[in-house]
Amino acid sequence: MKKVLLSICLLIAATAITNAQETTTPAPTPPNPNAPEISFETETHDFGKLAKGAPCEFEFKFTNTGKEPLIITNCSATCGCTVPNWPKEPIMPGKTGVIKVKYDSNRVGAFQKDVTVTSNGKTSSKKVTIKGTIDAPPKEEQFPGNNTGNGAPVQK
Repeated sequence: MKKVLLSICLLIAATAITNAQETTTPAPTPPNPNAPEISFETETHDFGKLAKGAPCEFEFKFTNTGKEPLIITNCSATCGCTVPNWPKEPIMPGKTGVIKVKYDSNRVGAFQKDVTVTSNGKTSSKKVTIKGTIDAPPKEEQFPGNNTGNGAPVQK
């Protein structure tokens, strides 16, 4: 009985000692006040209505408003119908750059596509958006009857 009571006391003491120890968390690193920052002239572009197959490209212009070189590590679109192209070299403070976004306009209907821009900036991830509507081409009128495509229909 004494052994059981002693075991319980040791268990309680070990639990109390474990809970009493403080866990230390590392202090968060303060943000870099000189970090680069990507600032877009516009973050959304509306193409409006376009014909199917029409060119559908836009250049998002930006400036590095920080004090260190801006490095864009990736630009990813929400689907394969949107292709971004970005500068691979660092953008120096105060300098500008362009992210070109091309949409495959062979799809009919409304669209809204986001491109996520990942960089070493204060805000490491930003989104730019393109949107619009692709109109279906008009259907060609066909005459009734035997139409060979070489003139007026032939009547029998």
